[in-house]
Amino acid sequence: MQLDRTDFELLTLLRKNARMPNKALAEAAGIAASTALERVRRLRQLGAIQGFHAEVAPAAVGIGLQAMVSIRLARHSRRGFDSFREHLLGLREVLALYHVAGSDDFLVHVGVRDSNHLRDFALGAFTERKEVAHIETRLIFEFRRNTELAILREDDLRSKR
Repeated sequence: MQLDRTDFELLTLLRKNARMPNKALAEAAGIAASTALERVRRLRQLGAIQGFHAEVAPAAVGIGLQAMVSIRLARHSRRGFDSFREHLLGLREVLALYHVAGSDDFLVHVGVRDSNHLRDFALGAFTERKEVAHIETRLIFEFRRNTELAILREDDLRSKR
């Protein structure tokens, strides 16, 4: 995917505020509004922009406790992995999931009402599943999303020096 400085500027601005009106976006990027509109459309078509999301206050939807659950699978097969991943994605308490390397296979960010809900959820959603060998739960005291855009492609890093 070939992106230039203008594309990176648009991505940076949208990462900080995805609801920024096109006119303001264009002005901040130093380009015409029609150019901004076409660039953003192209970035979506290329897959550089994968979606726009609202950051919802957990308390507004009844989430009083968040946790990160490490899950180790009993066996590693494509079918078992795919089945368990789909199971996770179907659970309303799962806010995000990460397939990771190391001693665990998944890190699962969950949102629940309280500690009783967390216990019942972990027992039903994880420990009763035959694919699961081990879980470990860590409470999350604070979550903040970094709105800065990490641009780490080598050719882009060299051009910024």
